[in-house]
Amino acid sequence: MMLALEMFRSIPRFAAAKVSGGRMPGLLVGPMAPLRLVTRDEPAVRRPGWAQVKPLLSGICGSDLGAITGQTSLYFSALVSMPFVPGHEVVGELAEDCEDLPRGTRVVVDPVLACAARGVDPCEPCQQGRTNLCNHVTVGHISPGLQTGFCQDTGGGWGERLTVHRSQLHAVPDSLTDERAVLVEPLACAVQLARRAQVPAGGSVLVSGAGAVGLFAVLALRELTDAGRITVIAKHGRQADLARRFGASDVAAPDEAMRAVRRTTRALRVAPQGLPAPAARLTGASEMLLGGVDVAVDAVGSTSSLDTVLRSTKAGGRAVLSGMPAGADLSPAWFRELEVAGTYASSGDAFDVAMRLAEQAPMDDVVAGRYPLHRWREALDHAQSAGRLGAVKVCFDVRSRA
Repeated sequence: MMLALEMFRSIPRFAAAKVSGGRMPGLLVGPMAPLRLVTRDEPAVRRPGWAQVKPLLSGICGSDLGAITGQTSLYFSALVSMPFVPGHEVVGELAEDCEDLPRGTRVVVDPVLACAARGVDPCEPCQQGRTNLCNHVTVGHISPGLQTGFCQDTGGGWGERLTVHRSQLHAVPDSLTDERAVLVEPLACAVQLARRAQVPAGGSVLVSGAGAVGLFAVLALRELTDAGRITVIAKHGRQADLARRFGASDVAAPDEAMRAVRRTTRALRVAPQGLPAPAARLTGASEMLLGGVDVAVDAVGSTSSLDTVLRSTKAGGRAVLSGMPAGADLSPAWFRELEVAGTYASSGDAFDVAMRLAEQAPMDDVVAGRYPLHRWREALDHAQSAGRLGAVKVCFDVRSRA
């Protein structure tokens, strides 16, 4: 038996969370949360290539918070199996031998449950090494689940054990601390983003959002592309400082976003005609740019962030959706013939590259909070308020009972 946080299906709680959203955050980590601390059987998949992992640190991701607070699209409802133990940003130790990796090896987990893990013949994306686009995430010998942490059979990092396939494991070098290793999975996603962005040499980039997704995107874009000017939209002072540390050329507040892009790209600002500012905001008739950045990244997933990205990308430019997207007016994408690219999880050698970034980048203070499982309400409250509190990544320290 083990201690774990378990997300369960509750229509009343989901509806309450959906209605209250971010307006009543106390409810979302209290009585309305579809999450509970339980004692449950340890997960086990009795198939070749599978082994148990003891989590050491497990990150709290924006997608986890979105699921708990009812903000995740129902599009994903067929791609998970409940109840499940969340947690897909994991550094842990092997509790048993796993093929060529001996017991006790420290590992990070690629959470995507692709064909190899599911024991089925590889689909076309998996044959091409694009396992993040696997077509078989609902079939095979384990329950549906697009990732570890969203599948009832595998468990997740918010529990004292999870079970993982060899194809998902990456050994961690001794030179990498646990606090840096737990960042490898989100950094691998940032590597994927940098590659999908296709920034031209010297190209201008806007990153809307300076939470973990946005900051790691800035780091990867600066390290892995030939981007020129990178402008970051940050709400809070510490986010702005970290954005500059990771390679941003300019940082602006959300209400200064258009002005900042206009200044750096010499774009033409076009404002709504005949409407006072409050009415323009109410009707969605926001200002836009003719011209703008070559590539813009939505690293938040909110309607306002995506709207900013679409309205500040030059004609024929590229808009990259990295935050799980909300609804937005797609008129700019149509009118300016934008290329809209999604970026999900990682593939290929992204984990190897992320391991190098985690080791070399100035990231010693990125993990700002560590909580034992029984203090989960405090942990989630901290994660929800991370930007305001100057935190980037909040984690569960699964070893701790203090």
